Amino acid sequence: MDTLNAARTHPAHARLAHKCPEAVLDYYARQSAFSTPGRHAALFDALPSDPADIARIVQGLLIYEHVTEPFYGCPITTERRAESHIRPVEAIVDRLLALDGQPLSVARPPERRLVGICRHFMLLAVAIFRHHGIPARGRGGFGAYFNPGKYEDHWVCEYWKADEGRWALLDAQFDAIFIRNLAIGHGIHDVPRDRFLTAPDAWRLCRAGALDPELFGIEFSQMRGLWFIAGNMTRDLATLNGCEILPWDVWGAQPAIDARLSNDQLVFFDEVARLTANPDANFDAMRRRFADDAGLALPRSVFNALRQRQEQVFEV
Repeated sequence: MDTLNAARTHPAHARLAHKCPEAVLDYYARQSAFSTPGRHAALFDALPSDPADIARIVQGLLIYEHVTEPFYGCPITTERRAESHIRPVEAIVDRLLALDGQPLSVARPPERRLVGICRHFMLLAVAIFRHHGIPARGRGGFGAYFNPGKYEDHWVCEYWKADEGRWALLDAQFDAIFIRNLAIGHGIHDVPRDRFLTAPDAWRLCRAGALDPELFGIEFSQMRGLWFIAGNMTRDLATLNGCEILPWDVWGAQPAIDARLSNDQLVFFDEVARLTANPDANFDAMRRRFADDAGLALPRSVFNALRQRQEQVFEV
């Protein structure tokens, strides 16, 4: 079965407009400990609330770590790469202002943008939406638009379109340069659901036999499979609970690299997928499971898999 057709026809990607519970919208309209600009909140007052304008603002402040030189002609030092490990927005803005003290509405040249990855583009967009009282949340999953036939680990912002009664996906990472280099053919302000699969949707499609789990992961590091989807899904659950962690933070129930999942693990992650595939309908149960399950709840410190060390969650 063609992978994109399988994803396109799956019920998870045929969601119609629905009435989202007010309690859910209220929750995602409030800043989390990670998304709050803190003492920089006043700087967000002048920023726009329209999705296209938010994407433009974010693109003028951040640069994607792995394409700085080939896409933007901007080599970066090893020291600057440490910026991609910054977790909270308040610390992100600290660094942005240290690089360039102009208002956040002013686009920086590439060399004075903060070095980050997709998660930073997502989180800054979420923070701006929430500052204006617009419900928004991060989603961890897989983009079908990086390597043909593959689904690459990726993070996007999901925001509430009140006039249509639905959540839409904003991929703020993709500016004109990115779109040209990757030949992106879809809109970035309302990404089609068959072009980005959330982690629980990817899990359920693979478990149903509609897609091959070996298509999901990170191509350049050759890390793929159900174990990878399970780890991504754990971080997606945390993000849905206001803990917008780094994509390489590891804790609790996340499987080891290349692990063959046991039956108990498969059942465990089937339940996580059930809760997070429709977080609006399962909101209370999802919140309880995250808070009460020691294998899922975010601890004070996590293992940074890239740095190969334990770190305090709010360590920058």
